[in-house]
Amino acid sequence: MMGMQEVIAKIAKGPKASKDLTWDEAKRAIHALIEGDATPAQAGAFLIAMRFKMESVTELAAFTAATRSYVAPLPIPQELGVVDLPSYAGKQDTFHALAGAAIVAAAAGAAILMHGYDGVPGRPGNAGLLKALGIPIDLESKAVAALVSKQGFAYLDIALYHPPLYRFLEMRQELGVRNVFHPIARLLNPARAASQVIGLTHPPHFEKTAEAVRMLGMPRALVIRGVEGDPELSIAMATKVLELRDERIAPLTLAPKDAGLPLGTSREMAGFSNEHRDKEADLLRRILHNQISGGQRDWVLLNAGLLLYAAGKRASLGEGVSLARRTLEDGTAARKLESLSHATMAAAQQT
Repeated sequence: MMGMQEVIAKIAKGPKASKDLTWDEAKRAIHALIEGDATPAQAGAFLIAMRFKMESVTELAAFTAATRSYVAPLPIPQELGVVDLPSYAGKQDTFHALAGAAIVAAAAGAAILMHGYDGVPGRPGNAGLLKALGIPIDLESKAVAALVSKQGFAYLDIALYHPPLYRFLEMRQELGVRNVFHPIARLLNPARAASQVIGLTHPPHFEKTAEAVRMLGMPRALVIRGVEGDPELSIAMATKVLELRDERIAPLTLAPKDAGLPLGTSREMAGFSNEHRDKEADLLRRILHNQISGGQRDWVLLNAGLLLYAAGKRASLGEGVSLARRTLEDGTAARKLESLSHATMAAAQQT
């Protein structure tokens, strides 16, 4: 059996001599890291070597499969048709439209599981914003599953669900760069949902991610060159998307006009500093109460439509946006926000 020294030697020989790991070698490497069989020096060397070599499709799928094996899937009924929504990039320049979009989509009948963490320096994630909206962000797995089943939306903190994975995500602070566990987290799919919406910015990972999702047996996924790496379509430009359906991967370019929306501006997507999280929460609250018009509202609608399409609730992005708009205008989205913010005690009692 190949030890960590041999694994590192195989992937760290330089641009021309490095070789990809096999499926079994990749799984054994992850087991060695998670179980502590690799020394700290070996762990750091492996992560940096893999960063330079870049993961193959097989490695990415095998790493994900091995990481999944340490925790049980969330007990969410498959017939619910939940959409897996990983959010790990954090935001620097734009507001968290994804959080508002997920609530609108849940109000319109979709079931959304968002997971992530807030650990990227200077790039606050969705968790803090959801907390400011009164939505629980620190529930254990069973309570999260119950909330998705009853309310159609919940947030799962990866640190509570998969502590070993979280530990490697946090190594970014020591190493100074992202490592292979960041794409693994995006692919983790804690509920083993049949549909995923995955965002990323790193071009070399774009097609590889779609191929790895297919290798992992997913029936449906949308891989998005998203805004700041989150799974969001831009309102200010066309967004590149790869759609996996029935084992086929098709490239799409989705623009606001495809959903009957006007082209927005980057100014309308502008975010808030970390100390103004309450202002961002107030903006989303007003959007959900249908008190805002224009590009900010349209950006939330566009992404709610995407989630409704991913959930199979509508057959196109445009139809999804139409449903999302009705959900805002008839007050259903506002009521969903209220019921989610009152769900903390009920969900906590499920644990």
